Amino acid sequence: MMESVVILDYGSGNLHSVAKALEYVADAEYRVTVSDDNAEIMAADRIVFPGQGAMGQCMQTLISKGFSGLLKECIRTKPFLGICMGLQTLMDFSEEDGGVKGLGVIPGKVLKFPAAAQTENGAVYKIPHMGWNNVRQITPHPLWKGIKPGERFYFVHSYYAQPDRRDDCAGITNYLIDFASATACDNLFATQFHPEKSQRAGLTLLRNFLDWRP
Repeated sequence: MMESVVILDYGSGNLHSVAKALEYVADAEYRVTVSDDNAEIMAADRIVFPGQGAMGQCMQTLISKGFSGLLKECIRTKPFLGICMGLQTLMDFSEEDGGVKGLGVIPGKVLKFPAAAQTENGAVYKIPHMGWNNVRQITPHPLWKGIKPGERFYFVHSYYAQPDRRDDCAGITNYLIDFASATACDNLFATQFHPEKSQRAGLTLLRNFLDWRP
């Protein structure tokens, strides 16, 4: 029987690339759709919550569309993958936009990177953190299958997640500081990096998500 994978449509600009990447790694057992229909989202077998942009606008849209409670229920009952803003909104609070309350699924907060600094050899750390960087796998997880330790993924962000519980952190990346580049808890896996833009490693992670039976 074909499983349904729904990509949450809340107006983010990168839905097409996420859908194309999932369609590429899916086989005949999976139907990938983009939807903002609450009933269709709730009926899906798997949920992907991608996102880019500002935390304030994202949370406002989630609340206005009635998605906030729906997402919490989906996370409780089915495999759930968050990407970029789809990770940050899961935290309790973000410093962005003057301070924004998140969904509170993962205890912790979202902080702004420190002001741009220089290394000893004069290289400048620019904000946003944009480009390829290593992800250090902290905990074993089915979504890391076939991905070598320290693999490089693609990032674009100015804020980073800081979970309160170390057990919720599945991957760490260093840019100015160490930050949580992947989180995991029960049915939930979320990444600060963009797997849909991360070539082979990213496609492997997306395929692992489809195969995941938590």
